Parts: sequence; structure tokens; C-alpha cells
Amino acid sequence: MPDDYGQPESGARAEWYSKLEELGISGGTFERLGNKHSALFLEDMPTLLVSFESAERVRDRADGLPLCRTLAEEAGWSQLSIMAEGPTWFRDPAIYEYFDRLTDDGFFDNFDKIVFFGEGMCGYAAAAFSVAAPGATVIALSPQATLDPRTTGWDTRFSSHRRLTFTDRYAYAPDMLDAAEKAFVLYDPQIWQDAAHAALFTRTNVSKLRCRYLGDEIARELEKMGVLSELIDAACEGFLDEKIFHRLFRARRTNAQYLSNLLNALDQAERKKLAAFLCVNVVERTHDPVFEKRLTELEHEFTSTGHPTPWAAMAASPS
Repeated sequence: MPDDYGQPESGARAEWYSKLEELGISGGTFERLGNKHSALFLEDMPTLLVSFESAERVRDRADGLPLCRTLAEEAGWSQLSIMAEGPTWFRDPAIYEYFDRLTDDGFFDNFDKIVFFGEGMCGYAAAAFSVAAPGATVIALSPQATLDPRTTGWDTRFSSHRRLTFTDRYAYAPDMLDAAEKAFVLYDPQIWQDAAHAALFTRTNVSKLRCRYLGDEIARELEKMGVLSELIDAACEGFLDEKIFHRLFRARRTNAQYLSNLLNALDQAERKKLAAFLCVNVVERTHDPVFEKRLTELEHEFTSTGHPTPWAAMAASPS
């Protein structure tokens, strides 16, 4: 089978595809959808987790398997992973035909609960193709609504990919969510383009959840916190809501990416007292050398100008 550049597959990539084929044969199905996409379905309990993932990132995982499998295997859910070679945004007639076939065959009717999941371009696809399974729940992290320049010409991050067609089927992701039971769009409002895309998803059945200071790798950071699996589990059990998300998101207080981005934001805003209190808190809990260094710098800045350090002044104040 040729790869996405039209050359024969060889080496590690060929071995990886062989591994997926063997997995599909033993527990479900594996299909190549044209040259750039593939689908792995593993059957188990009548709860289905559908993920859209980058094939390159899947290969980089320690086990070389889709994140979907990691999230679903322990719980015993069925899983369908759609993987893309490169930044395709899954805009491929082969994928449209695949979902058409699943719909015509009544595939989704076999499951009591269906959850679609993805991040970035994969979050776009999770929202866009969820229309094939009315009543599904969708979790989309930092999704794009479309790359059609007539709608999102302000987002120049992906300008080289605007040659992709976003005007045919399964195209405008926010509209495709109309058939979902509920959808959750997670994004970092500090990234204005992601916030602008999130605004386009405004619907009565969509909850927009802010993940401030997590950056553009929300799934990675949530996985580090142990939150991602909890979110997926809650969605598959049918009780995910904003309250549960905010409770789980408290784990950010120990996340290095969140704390680093928060400190940078305070420094840029010249909120030195708040930055100092943050550093004191983090150093007391984790002894992080980056925060220790910044705390020493802040202490010097305060004392060199004749001001007491905020934490010293706080300790000296009467209780």
C-alpha cells in the first residue's frame, strides 16, 4: 500500500500498519481509507468511543496504539479510531463514504452510548462526523469550526491548508453538532484564535469549557493530570456536565504547563505581588527550581526598591 506521498510503505510505518491489521483481525476490523486515512474498530461492550487521531502521534505513543484504545480498553468499551497521515482535517471522500456505509449498515444502532473525541483538527472531525450518530456526545478540544477563509479568514495559522474543501459534506463542524445530544468544546481562551473558533460552536446543546493557561495541547496536559480518562469515562457513563468538568479541572493546580503559563501571564501583566504569591505556593508544594529562581528574582526586586516582600508583609500583619 503506498504511503501519503505515493511511495511504497517500508520500515517502521509498514510494521505499524501490520500491527493494526493484526489487532483488527483479532478483535474487530481494520481498513485503509485511501492513502491518508485508516480506521480501527475493536468490539466490546455496547458503549462506543470514536476518536480521531494523528497517525504520527499514535506511532509516537509508547505502545504505538491509538489513545482511544488506552482510554477504552480498561473500561471494556468498543472503540473506533480514525487516523490521518498528515494535516488532512479528514477532508477525504473515502472517509465520507466510510461513515455513509456505517450509517447505512446500522452500525451505530448497535450501541447504547456513543462518544466522539478529538483535539485540534481531530476535534473538528469529531464534531463534523458526529452527525452520523444522532444522539452522540462529543468532546472536542481546541477544535476548528472550518478552514473556509470566507468564515475563518482571520485564522492564518493553517492558511497553507485552505486548499482543502470545507464546503461539501460533513463540512461546517458547528452545524454538524445539531444532531448531538450534547457537546463539550474545551479551549484555552488565552489563544484568541481557539476562542474565536469556540464562539462559532455556540449552540443550546454545546457547553464551552475554558482551559485557561493549558495552551494548544490540552489533551496532553489533561492526560498528565489524570483528568482526560475521567472526562471520557463520565461522558461514556452519560453524566458529564460542566460541574464535573470544573471539579476535575482543579487538578491543574499541580500541572507544570498551567503553572508556567500562569506565571508568564502574571509577569507580562507586571502583577509582581500575585506572581510572588504564586511562586511561594508552588515552591512550598513542589520545590520547582524554575519557581524558586523566579521567587529569588522577585525578592531581589522588592528589597532593592525598599519594599518588603509581600509574603513577609503578610506574615507580619496581625491575625
